Amino acid sequence: MLLHLSTWLEVEAYLERSQGIILPIGSTEQHGPTGLIGTDAICAEAIARGVGDITQALVGPTLNVGMALHHTAFPGSMSLRPSTLMLVIRDYITSLAKAGFTRFFFINGHGGNVATLKAAFAEVYVTLADLNQPNADRVQCQVSNWYMCSSVYRLAKELYGDQEGSHATPSEVALTQYVYPDAIKQAPLSATVSKEHKIFGAADFRRRYPDGRMGSNPALAKPEHGKQFYDLAVKELSNAYLEFLSAA
Repeated sequence: MLLHLSTWLEVEAYLERSQGIILPIGSTEQHGPTGLIGTDAICAEAIARGVGDITQALVGPTLNVGMALHHTAFPGSMSLRPSTLMLVIRDYITSLAKAGFTRFFFINGHGGNVATLKAAFAEVYVTLADLNQPNADRVQCQVSNWYMCSSVYRLAKELYGDQEGSHATPSEVALTQYVYPDAIKQAPLSATVSKEHKIFGAADFRRRYPDGRMGSNPALAKPEHGKQFYDLAVKELSNAYLEFLSAA
């Protein structure tokens, strides 16, 4: 059930049986020479919809632009400042909490979002308390990173070993290939690729990672791998969502 394809009457009826909602969040940033700029949002949205189908949960709109300031030296990358993203998350959740939602399960596709999300959750709790929101003490937020699912992590290591890397990875590229087979890209990749440098500003990032990859070899990606990652992530995160709903 997708929020943007529902009426308010349908959402009101949904709230009679569940107060949980799934919110996919990703990023709009470079993913190397062969990775789609929307990779992180594409992956998060596809998996969130799959989890929603299995658990009969409402799935909210995808937050396509995240915290990716260090990628903005590459054309096409977009980012919110951490402070801006925190305000967006706060306002999203506050709006939905007023309607009666109390469990907010974020399926995340971008590592750069994690710290900001956790800080935003703290802001949400104090904001709802300050507003004397009737259900403020029952609101809980959780972020689950699909790429850190134990089953996904194991498969990535099995398929790609050390060439999985940490950005523009073959696992995430494979998932986009499965979701959008008509958008598969090809480009020459250098044999050597930078890895394990600390992340600072955008110009420094591009200097250290000139083609955008971080220790990865996305040439190993295949759409059939993407289907495997999708199935594993949907199964694992469906269980995580249901546990989140049932927790005290």
